[in-house]
Amino acid sequence: MTENQKEAILNSGKEYFRKIIIPNHLKNLDNLQLRKFNINPFLVNYLAAFLCGNTNPESLAKALVYPRILATSLSTSFGQNIQTFISSLEEVTGCASGIEGIDIEFIDAIDNRRKYCQCKAGPQTINKDDIATILGHFKYLMNKSRLDKMHLQFDDLIVGVLYGEKTDLSANYKVIDAHYPVLCGADFWEHLTGDNKFYYKLSKAFGQVVEEDKIDGSVLIEKKIKEIAAEITEKGGL
Repeated sequence: MTENQKEAILNSGKEYFRKIIIPNHLKNLDNLQLRKFNINPFLVNYLAAFLCGNTNPESLAKALVYPRILATSLSTSFGQNIQTFISSLEEVTGCASGIEGIDIEFIDAIDNRRKYCQCKAGPQTINKDDIATILGHFKYLMNKSRLDKMHLQFDDLIVGVLYGEKTDLSANYKVIDAHYPVLCGADFWEHLTGDNKFYYKLSKAFGQVVEEDKIDGSVLIEKKIKEIAAEITEKGGL
């Protein structure tokens, strides 16, 4: 893969966060209201005390808002919109595949063979039904390759998991990995780009968007915490 293509992936990753992830994240933050939380009063009071040393309304609001906006909503948004990033990956690398069930095709930087890859978000993001679908697509392509004399090997058909560690792969991925390679995180990006540091460069690029666009999330979160705290005060506590 050329340096220009690698730079294009980094830039497309930034645009993905700039146009999809960040707006959804800010929207989710803005929409938070006390009535939208499924509150366990025993836990939230404990967490507020654990986090802040007290259970006043602002501490309770922090115990509610922090987990939602720093974890749950963001992870959901990333997973739901990952196909947008995969589509941009196809476009900027010129690796888009016209084969059903295959997202990208590329020359592997490690073994120099053409790979036919279905991309997935993370190490826990497929369910049991996905196993048969993925294996079915790969089996079809292997059978077709014999007829078309494509000389495919089993390890030319891969699942590329965009982030995570091999050790974190779910049992569903491990079933697939017993038949066809599942390349995960840094390993996948190295096979694609030839750069064993590219995974870390990409993850850093995602964070740079906030700096480049001068987004001060701390101010927005503090504003929302005060709004939720006011709701708790009005309600008389949790």
